Amino acid sequence: MLYTLLGPCDYYEEIRKSRFATFAAPISCVADAQAFIEQASDLAATHNCWAWKLGAQYRSSDDGEPGGTAGRPILAAIEAQACDQVVVLVTRWYGGIQLGTGGLARAYGGGANKCLQLAEKRLLVLRQALACSCTFSELNLVKLRVAECDGLVTEERFTGEGVELQLAVAQEHLPTLQQQLADLSRGKIQLRSSDGPAQP
Repeated sequence: MLYTLLGPCDYYEEIRKSRFATFAAPISCVADAQAFIEQASDLAATHNCWAWKLGAQYRSSDDGEPGGTAGRPILAAIEAQACDQVVVLVTRWYGGIQLGTGGLARAYGGGANKCLQLAEKRLLVLRQALACSCTFSELNLVKLRVAECDGLVTEERFTGEGVELQLAVAQEHLPTLQQQLADLSRGKIQLRSSDGPAQP
């Protein structure tokens, strides 16, 4: 089971005179992660190291620390806490004492771990990527039925004939949703598998 955060959280500690501040937040796309890193980074700090994970996508940065001593331990902490759709930034203000590569990895990974442990989380439901077509007059009802099944409308495209929708719906809700859409369209609206990735 995977979890994401209910909201932003932070954690602070001092290790051998270096100050570390860890910030974590939920994200739903790569742009969210980049925006959070830009907003939360302190340009006056010595290092702003980060990692994020979004399904199969992930990235990390050591921001000037020795390779593999910051970004990767932060990413490992995200995975160790069974988190997804999460970004973590650890900012360091150097205090004059070298921590060594092992000490750095423990400081960055440890701060990320503690921050995520303290955070309030919610369970992620894996949703399947689907598509369907409907008329303009059916659109609001289709959206309502999808929302009632805890699904998401990830994209809508207007065409000459109506609307093409990309959806993300949990497997267990598919039979109910298919029946409801068939009922409101006299069997015309059919859910079909989409090429898009499954979405939590």
